[in-house]
Amino acid sequence: MAGQRLVRREFYIDLNCLSHVYIEWRCSALVIRKHFRLYYSIMLAKRIIPCLDVKEGRIVKGVSFINLRDAGDPVENARFYDEQGADELVFLDITASHEKRNIIIDVVMRTAEEVFMPLTVGGGIKTLDGIRGLLKAGCDKVSINTTAVNNPDFIREAAERFGSQCIVVAIDAKRVHDSRFEIRSLEELPEWLITSEELKDKLLISQPPAFSRQPSALWEVYTHGGRKPKGINAVQWARYMEELGAGEILLTSMDKDGTKDGYDLDLTRAVSESVTIPVIASGGVGNLEHLYEGIVYGKADAVLAASIFHYREYTVREAKEYLKNKGVPVRITN
Repeated sequence: MAGQRLVRREFYIDLNCLSHVYIEWRCSALVIRKHFRLYYSIMLAKRIIPCLDVKEGRIVKGVSFINLRDAGDPVENARFYDEQGADELVFLDITASHEKRNIIIDVVMRTAEEVFMPLTVGGGIKTLDGIRGLLKAGCDKVSINTTAVNNPDFIREAAERFGSQCIVVAIDAKRVHDSRFEIRSLEELPEWLITSEELKDKLLISQPPAFSRQPSALWEVYTHGGRKPKGINAVQWARYMEELGAGEILLTSMDKDGTKDGYDLDLTRAVSESVTIPVIASGGVGNLEHLYEGIVYGKADAVLAASIFHYREYTVREAKEYLKNKGVPVRITN
């Protein structure tokens, strides 16, 4: 299994410099064909994705990144999820110190040696060299949020350099409420948005939603763990990120996150219907029915959950059996 993984881990092309192609042939052609058949089958099925918060090389648990406590070794947990048949795994690196951020590289390398499922790493990614380092260490994708909001061209540059399949844009969104709507001041808006009238018209939430008895169908983009509003329409932002080359959207409802009340299905469906790239639903899972709702009613291509898997309330296998019994196509391994 580790040998199969090396094909995917160490095969990628720097699209900006085709004279430097990084290839390591460590497996037979038969294993390569087997790998691509498996990858193709995964993409057709709906995916179940556990998520782990990692700080300085250890899994941590808390509420909104407060009162964090040690919750185990990320490699051991990755192996556990791989054995259960998880389709992918997300590491969210919340290490505060820049000097200690290389620890996540070691975590990725050790994980890549142990498991086959694809790995996505998010948190603090600011440079192309940072992306390159993570990909060479063994992750398949990187998830980018704040840097994308601060500099959208970074997504275009990253997609051109490494390929859209490696670039996930994470969107943290909150519903805009009629009674609390505020037009953001210039100081709260990204500089690139202030200077472009075209993008202002395209992306900015510039007026309150029309009065209605129904909840607003507008969501605002936030950064820094849902603490900083950016005045950007989340649905339009997802579409713009696809235009710039993002290969996937990781969509988190900040209203639902941690509630265990289920995904924001209106938000998930609105984004899923506005883009052609895959959408991962995140935020609010409390039971297996919520996973089903995210896929069927939210039209998500994949569903992400953290606590229900980490605290062993349900296993990934149980989640997949549940979805399969309800007619959702999933990949189940023996």
